[in-house]
Amino acid sequence: MLLIAQLMVILDITAVNIALPSLAKDLQLSGSEISWTITSYTLIFGSLLLFGGRAADLLGRRRMFLTGLGIFTASSLASALSWTASTLFLARAGQGLGAAMLSPAALAIIMTAFQGHQRAKALAAWGAVGGAGAAIGVLVGGILTEFDWRLIFYVNLPIAAALAIAALKIIPADTQKPRWKGLDLRGAALATTSLGAIVFAITQGESAGWTSTRTHLIGLGGVAGLAAFALFERRTDTPLLRVERLVDRAVGGGLFLMLAAAGSIFGLFLLNSMYLQNVLGMGPLTTGLAFIPLALAAGIGAHSAGHITSKHGIRGPLAAAFLIAAAGMTLLAHVGENGSYVTDVLPGMLVAGLGLGLAVVSVSIAILTGARDDETGMISGLNSTGHEIGGTIGIAIFSTIAAGSGALAGPQAASGIANAFIAAGVLASVASLVALAVLPRARHFIPKMRLNPTAMPTH
Repeated sequence: MLLIAQLMVILDITAVNIALPSLAKDLQLSGSEISWTITSYTLIFGSLLLFGGRAADLLGRRRMFLTGLGIFTASSLASALSWTASTLFLARAGQGLGAAMLSPAALAIIMTAFQGHQRAKALAAWGAVGGAGAAIGVLVGGILTEFDWRLIFYVNLPIAAALAIAALKIIPADTQKPRWKGLDLRGAALATTSLGAIVFAITQGESAGWTSTRTHLIGLGGVAGLAAFALFERRTDTPLLRVERLVDRAVGGGLFLMLAAAGSIFGLFLLNSMYLQNVLGMGPLTTGLAFIPLALAAGIGAHSAGHITSKHGIRGPLAAAFLIAAAGMTLLAHVGENGSYVTDVLPGMLVAGLGLGLAVVSVSIAILTGARDDETGMISGLNSTGHEIGGTIGIAIFSTIAAGSGALAGPQAASGIANAFIAAGVLASVASLVALAVLPRARHFIPKMRLNPTAMPTH
């Protein structure tokens, strides 16, 4: 039941990728607005994950799960009924809020319900949902969008109703009264608004001008807000994030690399969806089927990550993974007005998917390994937050570059999409160099892994 809830949360990212061209045409979205269909969800979801985890501990896990599920369901209905861009973005933000409440609560329930080997198996299943969500999401998105893009939101309603009934019967009631002290509402609000300012500055940079005063003020204001968040967290008795833990090279360096890896893989899905549908003229279902090789390649990379890092650490494997991803993005940068799926898209899709699948899981291992028992939830939340925020920023950057050609559909849109793939290749190359420069060597990291064999991604 809890795994189905997490799958529903993940599907609302990947399924929407497939529906974007149909949705954008129906609601007449401009280039800078298209990305907000996804980022309004992932921004709120990612920036409030740490807060959601804290709220589950203090207010009650069952209460937070059911409240989050209710908000997510109501916002899904509002998304399906949206007829303007602004109402859709607000509804998607509501979905992100609900997801940020129910996802950490569901994971916390699993952590308390299982012990020892059974807990490890449950966490493995939780992690597998993330990988399966990509493949299932593109298929579900393709099938439903063939009829109407609004169905990708309507389908959440009966699933959520069944989950609510099951939760009331199966999940034990919270025994303690809600404790409001220690929630750190200030930190959550500051982090969310600061990240939102940065994403907004990126998405409107093309129209307002990258050198304009407005772009600089909003962007720098967001950066200043994050600096203030770091200062406040260090002075708070119950911080959402112990900022000093970022000094650890595996944690701090891993967080940067998670931002790069997640941004790249979110961008990979978005750009390929735009090219296949807007340039090559594929339908939603055909596009969904075309993404299956990418999902499988990413799954193979993700599955191999644990074995590779246990033998070779994270420094070398991550540098290699990002180089592989860069090679795939370089292949995809050759997409043209008269390209084809088999020769121009599939090879790069497979190579980049393999590299990024390996990178995302290896980065998660880097961040989670070495976490003390009293901070496992916080570090796990940081890992998940980095994944969602990285995806948010990646979509904002790559969609803005792709829209730079001035066309969103038709053969003329190919040049902008190709430029975005070039930028993605540069990002992956830089991440490879950062991995070599920042991450600890295998002889220092592998002993830590052996002391914490259950370290694994839980987003």
